[in-house]
Amino acid sequence: MKYRLYIAGMFLAGTTLLAQDKTVDPPQPPTPPAAAPETAEPKADPMSLTSGYLIGAQDVLSVSVWKEPNLSGSVPVRPDGKISLPLLHDVQAAGFTPMQLADDLTAKLKKFVVDPQVSVVVTQVNSSKIYILGEVSRPGPMPMLSGMTALQAIASAGGPTQFANQKKIYILRSDNGTQQKLPFNYKKAIKGDQSQNIMLKTGDTVVVP
Repeated sequence: MKYRLYIAGMFLAGTTLLAQDKTVDPPQPPTPPAAAPETAEPKADPMSLTSGYLIGAQDVLSVSVWKEPNLSGSVPVRPDGKISLPLLHDVQAAGFTPMQLADDLTAKLKKFVVDPQVSVVVTQVNSSKIYILGEVSRPGPMPMLSGMTALQAIASAGGPTQFANQKKIYILRSDNGTQQKLPFNYKKAIKGDQSQNIMLKTGDTVVVP
């Protein structure tokens, strides 16, 4: 009887030691789910006022000639499309991009300045604008760039909001005293549907309901 009790005691002691030797890891807090990546807003093609904008009457330009402060300054474009500059007098500006005008001024100034370096920046756009209204991130007027499409204009305005009806966008255009309403389907356009590749004109209004 004592022998059986001794064996039972040894078994219980061994079980206790095994339980003590086994390390129990504390419970770990659940790993939070990874945040879903933000959807990037659609971006327009890499155009800017320097490369794509056509200067027009009433615009204001900043003309800078390196190391020639007397030839540099802010210049308005007259209604006839020309600007007045020292030494060069009247120079046609309307119809040129800023880079084209800078190249033209550089060529003309070579008669008076050694190795002229000219830059032209449009500081005020008064001649060529379009308007974006409704459910976009940044509604309002914007410069009309050369070759701008409806898709690019909406992208430049920050893209449609989550409340926009992307299939019912339309463009209002005045043509010879009459107003046209051109339908535009944003969903088709971002999938490459060429029928939605609508080129904008100065004064167009893009409405995103």
